[in-house]
Amino acid sequence: MLAIPHIKENTTEVIERLTKRGIPAADLINQVMSADEKRRSIQQESDNAAAEMNSISKEIGKLFSSGQTEAANEAKAKTAVLKEKAKQLNEQLQTAEKEMRELLLTIPNVPHSSVPKGVSEEDNKIEKEVGEKPVLPEGTLPHWELAKKYNIFDLELGVKVTGAGFPVFRGKGAKLQRALINFFLEEGIKAGYEEITSPIMINEASGRGTGSLPDKEGQMYYVPADDLYLIPTAEVPITNLYRDVILKEADFPIKMCGYTPCFRREAGSYGAHVRGLNRLHQFDKVEIVQITHPEKSYETHQEMVAYVETLLQKLELPYRILNLCGGDLTFASALTFDLEVWSAAQKRWLEVSSVSNFETFQSNRMKLRYSDANKKKHLAHTLNGSAIALPRIVASLLENNQTPAGIKIPEALQGYTGFAVLD
Repeated sequence: MLAIPHIKENTTEVIERLTKRGIPAADLINQVMSADEKRRSIQQESDNAAAEMNSISKEIGKLFSSGQTEAANEAKAKTAVLKEKAKQLNEQLQTAEKEMRELLLTIPNVPHSSVPKGVSEEDNKIEKEVGEKPVLPEGTLPHWELAKKYNIFDLELGVKVTGAGFPVFRGKGAKLQRALINFFLEEGIKAGYEEITSPIMINEASGRGTGSLPDKEGQMYYVPADDLYLIPTAEVPITNLYRDVILKEADFPIKMCGYTPCFRREAGSYGAHVRGLNRLHQFDKVEIVQITHPEKSYETHQEMVAYVETLLQKLELPYRILNLCGGDLTFASALTFDLEVWSAAQKRWLEVSSVSNFETFQSNRMKLRYSDANKKKHLAHTLNGSAIALPRIVASLLENNQTPAGIKIPEALQGYTGFAVLD
């Protein structure tokens, strides 16, 4: 959530950067400023009424003491009127503050100055490309056909049990899933991340804290009887561990990683590009989260991107890094780098990780602050990244490494799978 003081001090810059997202930024900011002016006006009127009531209350005793009973009673009557007015103003103030907060919750984060202008993924900037794309012989198969050939996963069984988008992994396919999860977690621990096992359901406060609500409300699975949501990513519960917390500067950086299943409705996703594991309603992912000092967050961001790169290098997958344009940024992000791997059989790039810096957007919502040496409170910066989402990694591993004898397993994974070839 954007902070009112920041909007006031940087109005022109905030509007210009929000315009990168292709939204009517000037109108939104003007609404915020009007709402804040209304709130401030009511607050001033309330303060004036309280001050007047306090002043009259002090005079009443003096009037009674000096025998001016009639004047004292008139003052008491005026105090009663002011008290009722103060009550009404307080109710108006609460309503105005709620209206302003609800408005602020609908405004996305301000893009960083380096974010490219654009409205869709076609406008994303390719930062670099690493590795050679494998050239497969004729007759090679996409991963959904390889799944049938080697009994790796079964989409139809998932439909039978639940519905489309809920695959069933089995045999060596299930072991490959578990191997990837363990590999990503162990690598995270080596890199200094604390492993977290978090709930996979969240309350509304947690959803609002990271910006999933109200932005992704229609894309999240909701359990009405308990007023809970299934998580879209481990970022939400893990980051919310520090909601309403005041840290010390010495606590930074806070580094956490966690594996969870993730749930997304993906409403409106159809077509050949979502076949197989390309887009699912339930999938596994290891997430990395950092909470850090504002002066260190962009250095931390680059370190997190570099860390995800090492995972892809160890898996021997060709990849590229994209700087997302304003129109393709998520609601809460100030700057996001997507990492994509090459899918040899589909001949296309598949996103497997997004690494984002949210600056103070999430911490302002969560009231996540730190105290400096002078005991002054500041908002911390939050960052997160997929490290990594499994489905498209599995798709690329299967397609890129298929041979007549079976699917070769990267050396870095063999200690986790227990086999070198999936056949």
